[in-house]
This record gives sequence, C-alpha cells and structure tokens, in this order.
Amino acid sequence: ALRLAGGRSRCEGRVELEEQGIWGTVCDDGWDIPDADVVCRQLQCGHAVRVHGNSAFGRGKGPILRDELGCHGHEQHLWECPAAPEHDCSHKEDAGVVCSEHQEWQLSGGRDGCAGRVEVFFHGTWSTVCDSSWYDLEAAVLCQSLGCGEPLQKLSFGHTLPGKMLYQCGSFQPSLALCHWIFNKSAPCYQSQAVGVICNGMGS
Repeated sequence: ALRLAGGRSRCEGRVELEEQGIWGTVCDDGWDIPDADVVCRQLQCGHAVRVHGNSAFGRGKGPILRDELGCHGHEQHLWECPAAPEHDCSHKEDAGVVCSEHQEWQLSGGRDGCAGRVEVFFHGTWSTVCDSSWYDLEAAVLCQSLGCGEPLQKLSFGHTLPGKMLYQCGSFQPSLALCHWIFNKSAPCYQSQAVGVICNGMGS
C-alpha cells in the first residue's frame, strides 16, 4: 500500500508505504521526478509537478523503507524500482511530492488571505475560476475549506492567468475538488469573469 500524508489533498504530501503491516517513509537521497511520477501514477494522481525533500510535509514515523530510489518513471509500483539495501537517513530527510491532480486555492489581492480573487493551483500552474457557475454554495465550500468562515460578497476580476477552472457543487463538500469541475474548456467559461470572494473570517 502507498499513500501521501501531511498535504492538503490526497495527491500531495510525504510519501508513505506499507510493508508487512507497518507504514514507513522514503529517504530523499536521490529522490527525483521519475521516482515521484511512479508514486503519482500509482495513486491515480497524474504526474509529479514538484518533488520535496527535508521532510517538507512533516516528519514521518516508523521505519525508513526506501533510500536511493532509482525509478525510470514507467514502473507500475514504487516497490518495482531499484533502491539501496541499507539506508543512512533520519526522518528529517523524508521525501514528498506534489502531483498534478492536487488542487489548492488562494484568495489573492484582498486585504488578507480571506478576501480576493479565487486562484487554484492545478497541473503545476495557478489559474483563475470562471463565474459562470459560481454561486453561494461554491463560495461557502471555498471559504470553509480555507478556514475563512462564510462568504460575505462576490467579486469580479479579469482572467489574467493561463488557465481557467469551473466548479459546480451539487451539495456542500469539504473541498471544491470534490465538486464537479472542468479545467480549460472554453465553452462553459465563454464571456465569464474571474470570480472573487470576501469571506467573513480573518486570514493570515
């Protein structure tokens, strides 16, 4: 079994694998994009867009199960990749990854992190969100997931980033990623504005 821990979605975090019922971590010696690609694909999270070492997602527990991984990038499972039989690592060297299917959000240009234009990080780039299907429900999901309380006001901005995302939530979800979403399809975003929101909480 394989999982990512300590991230903001199941497609980002510290790499953890299970052997004989015990979860452990991977050392960052030699940790690179081909290794991380295998992890992302195995978890159905697309491909790797960033690799992290030095326990960027926190220190794991348990044994360090892989060191000096040498994946070519086409392997089906991480355990098919060559690795060093012994390791000289501690958990401060735990390896992590951000996969392309990971989504995270920020509100930019407002007075704090709880107000501004909605921007989503997806497929390794920041994009804006179309207002074509953005209603109170979508705003509520976003404000809550950012720890910003409830939405107060909708804002409109121009699309100035390379991509456009569209969200449609049928019911309240803990994250916009669990709603229906469409990335970079021009028709539903035609003549849309980039949506913004002011939430009633205070951001950092």
